[in-house]
Amino acid sequence: MSSSKPRRNANAPPPGYTVDTSVGPMLQYQRSLPKLPVPTLESTAAKYLETVEPLVSSQEYAATKAAVNEFVASEQGKELHNRLLNRAAEPGRASWLAEWWNDVAYMGYRDPVVVFVSYFYVHVDDPFRRDLVTRAASLVKALLPFRELVESQQLQPEKVRNIPIDMSSYKWLFNASRYPVKPSDTAHKFDPSQNNHVVFVRKNKFYEVPVIVDGVPLSTMELEAQIAKIVELAGSEKAPAVGALTSENRDIWTDAREALLKVSPKNKQSLERIESAIIVVALDDTKPVTREDVSKACWTGDGRNRFYDKHQLVVFENGKSGFLGEHSCMDGTPTLRLNEFILSSLRFNKVDHGPEAVRESLPSPAELKFELDGAVKNYIAEAEKHFDELVGAHDLHVLHYEGYGKQGIKKYKTSPDAWAQMVKQLAFHKMFNRPGVCYESAQTRKFQLGRTEVIRGASKESKAWAEAMLSPAESDTRRAALFRRAIARHVQYAAWAADGQGVDRHLFGLKKLLKPDESVPAIYTDPSFGKSNHWELSTSNLSSEYFAGWGYGEVVPDGYGLSYSIGDNYIRWTITSLKRRTEELKHYLAEAATETREMMDRALAEEAAAAGEKAKL
Repeated sequence: MSSSKPRRNANAPPPGYTVDTSVGPMLQYQRSLPKLPVPTLESTAAKYLETVEPLVSSQEYAATKAAVNEFVASEQGKELHNRLLNRAAEPGRASWLAEWWNDVAYMGYRDPVVVFVSYFYVHVDDPFRRDLVTRAASLVKALLPFRELVESQQLQPEKVRNIPIDMSSYKWLFNASRYPVKPSDTAHKFDPSQNNHVVFVRKNKFYEVPVIVDGVPLSTMELEAQIAKIVELAGSEKAPAVGALTSENRDIWTDAREALLKVSPKNKQSLERIESAIIVVALDDTKPVTREDVSKACWTGDGRNRFYDKHQLVVFENGKSGFLGEHSCMDGTPTLRLNEFILSSLRFNKVDHGPEAVRESLPSPAELKFELDGAVKNYIAEAEKHFDELVGAHDLHVLHYEGYGKQGIKKYKTSPDAWAQMVKQLAFHKMFNRPGVCYESAQTRKFQLGRTEVIRGASKESKAWAEAMLSPAESDTRRAALFRRAIARHVQYAAWAADGQGVDRHLFGLKKLLKPDESVPAIYTDPSFGKSNHWELSTSNLSSEYFAGWGYGEVVPDGYGLSYSIGDNYIRWTITSLKRRTEELKHYLAEAATETREMMDRALAEEAAAAGEKAKL
């Protein structure tokens, strides 16, 4: 008799999840996903105090502790918590957080989406497509099968450790647009069956290209012909940059859009064709080469040849390319999957390019024209001025560190992500002689409508380790011990955050339930509250062999955007800021990365020597 356990059906749902056969595979687990939990007051209070302590003085911490303990024990604290529990339990409510968070963090946010909200990816070069026309055509052709999988709901749902995660945000990948509205923006999804067109932008002019003609999809060669025609039609003269309006403060863009619509019905038609497009493809007339230049061009471009209210592919004259994400309705993981699908399909020749011929009946790309009056021209001029001032105030640096990567870090039996986070803390200590208030994004898509929670990256343990690294009298054995504690602490907080047991979203939800006539609890007016969520280091890890870079802007004026990727043999950081010694931070990151590895090597050698001596006794 065999003692082996029966094999589980690989297609069977994980324990606790059921398959909804009324929808396609992509959404089959949606109904059985758990709802975002409400942590206990006590657990949030304990974690909050733990994360505040390394950032403040002992006197400040004592005052914070008193405010927190008072809040937990108070009737008001208990009442707010009960209100949140009741909200979470409301029939039909998928998430107690989603509606609030989407509004406060995205739709209600009024600063320009570029540079403050949008994020970018830089694609790895394609050695077979080193010009704008062939690169753009191949990217669009490879995108279309993924769009079909999404719109037909045939895309396989993502899982993390065999646990299904929320796929609802995929709705917003294609044929969708953000709209400027006061006081809070909206988004609209267009019928994909009625909108099979892509919009290209060249010399600030918009061109519509249907990807299905007479019921037959365009081949790659036909897409090349259409894109070459657009380049020809656009010529060398640039049009007034209507797209620049999307780079404005959202309230100004709201007014400008109304002014644009008033000038002519044609403007409404042109806008709707852009907004309903599968995706926008920016065909830039530049040839960026360096990591910094390509990153800047994907992140912001010139502020004119774009439409920032939609996802867009960006392609340059020299065949380099990237992606700019519209962040309001989805986070980075779905667009990461889209871009990896596109680029892997091309790398491994899995794209059906279609016939190598161009139909004579192919209609010419249609320019989406705008009629402009003096008021709209003024709005455009102001948008260009504001964009140039905002982007000109920023800088961006890329550290492609090749000393080691994921493979090297794993030799120390350590989490690569936590290792990279510790390097950041050490670099910040080197530069400012204190911990950096650090936000690391954690995905909470294991819950219905889940988006993100904060991993608070600065800890007592990371502070103790960084100080030991900067103390010349400290032994490497002790530094290594402190490092391992800091790593363990970070891994634990990351697990809490992914499980919806972090600090920040819970405290946010409790405060949202205050009534207008109720006093604000001292926990929120205490200076430590503002200090501990003033994210000087806004960090996030997206790693892909298909990306040569990625990034976003800082979230506080005196802070840094610090995206990173961990490859097998490199760690790459993209650092953005309002010119706050960005290149110095790049230097300290490289220095800290090298010193961390060298410290661990020396400590391991010391430990091995000590073990050898012990064995002799």
